[in-house]
Formats: sequence, structure tokens, C-alpha cells
Amino acid sequence: MLPDLLIEPIVRAALVEDLSPMGDATTKAVIPAGKTYSARLNAREDGVVSGMQVAAMAFRLVDPGLRISVLVADGKPCRKGETLMTIEGAAASILMGERVALNFAGRLCGIATKTAGFVSKTAGTKARITCTRKTTPGLRLLEKAAVVHGGGSNHRYGLSDAILIKDNHIAAAGGIRQVLEAAKAARSHMMRIELEVDTLRQMEEALKIGGADVILLDNMDTSELRAAVALNAGRVVLEASGNMVLERIADVAATGVDYISSGALTHSARTLDLGLDF
Repeated sequence: MLPDLLIEPIVRAALVEDLSPMGDATTKAVIPAGKTYSARLNAREDGVVSGMQVAAMAFRLVDPGLRISVLVADGKPCRKGETLMTIEGAAASILMGERVALNFAGRLCGIATKTAGFVSKTAGTKARITCTRKTTPGLRLLEKAAVVHGGGSNHRYGLSDAILIKDNHIAAAGGIRQVLEAAKAARSHMMRIELEVDTLRQMEEALKIGGADVILLDNMDTSELRAAVALNAGRVVLEASGNMVLERIADVAATGVDYISSGALTHSARTLDLGLDF
């Protein structure tokens, strides 16, 4: 679970967006004061659960008096028709939190489910599935947590986590030797260096110069990835990236790379169909 302190501002902002400036006009008009109800958050299709902590917080921020029970924890599989959470208490409060809770939970379940699909294709290999920074602005923390719930791992959270030298850095700095030597001089003992290469020739040059902890193999086909693994001979961590769609994952994992990164886990995940039923 994430610290509530970190996710509370994200959930609060979503509730403010939905309820501003005058609250829920429909609920005010049609729900009698004091009316109580029991609601169930149900899965309407199979998937992997994420966002229960976030959905529960949405309801609690609207009304701390609501009684919430999470029945299927984040990271667990769910089946169509299964109840993931129950919410009991003031009907008006449940209705005011419903859409924000479902928006978060559906989005995060979708990411976890897509990630689990990628992870299933790596069975029998050492390859791990990891995400990228291609996340929804403001939701990176939650979306990266959903990747973990789906069995994946997290790449860097932001630009300050690690030195990741990409093709534009190489072009602007003047070459691979220049960027690696500058990065080695600038980094602290806690900072790792990753270098993106497009060709085996670039990779060979990087290995001779040294300094990279990770080499990112960008947009290479399967045969090139296999050759890169042989060339590397276990010297540095290898990450395959670029056009990593589900249909390729098994073949890429079989090449022997350590990580497979895909922006699609977060930028192209389909929202899982969830519903709140009274």
C-alpha cells in the first residue's frame, strides 16, 4: 500500500473537480436526508485489482462515517461479478464519491490487468516487465503502483531518479564517449547510469568506454536483441524497449534480456469495467 499522505491530495483534487462549486445537485434534490444504503463495487469482467486503497479514500474523504470493507485486495485477480468492496452508510455520501472512486479504480485495474498479461508472457525467463514515464500527468504514483499490482516493476519515477542518456542527449553532447564520461564525472555513488543505443555498434562502443550500469536496446528486432545479449556477456543490465506489444513479449523475453519496458502499460491500458450497485 502507498502512504495515505501521498495519495490523499490526488484523490481530494479529483473530488473537488467533481463537486465544485456547489456539491452534488442531483443528490441534494432527490435523496432524503438521513437515507442510508449499502452499495457494492463489483467487477463486470475478469481482471487484476488495483485502486481499492484509492477508491476507499475517495469515499472516506466525502464522509469519514462510511463503513468500507475491501474484499479483494490490490494485486489480486478478480472474476466477472465478484464484489471487490462494500460501502455502507449515508446514501448521499456514497453517491457523491461514486464516480471518482470508479474512475480511479477502473483506470488502475486496467493498468494492472494489462501488466499481468505482459508478465504472463515472460514465464520461464529472467525478463521482468517494467513501465516508463509515459503516465497520466498527476497520476504517476498511482499508475506505477498499479503496474506493481499487475506483477511488473517500476522504472524511474522521474528525471531525478537516475541518469538515463537517450539519443537526443547523445546528439546534443557530441557522442557516446562524451555523454558517458560526463555522466561518470557528475553522478554520485548512489546514482545509476543507463544509456540508450540504437545499434550493436553503439553498444560495443559503450561497453569499451564503460560507465553504464544499464544499456537500453531501443527498437531492435529479435535477432539484434539476441546478438546484444551475446555481446554483453553479462557485463551490464540490458533493457529492451520500443514497440513492445503483447505479441512480441515472449520472443523478446526468450532472448535473455533482463528487462522489457513498455509505455503501453500506462498510456494504452483499457479501463476495466467496474460498477457500483446499490
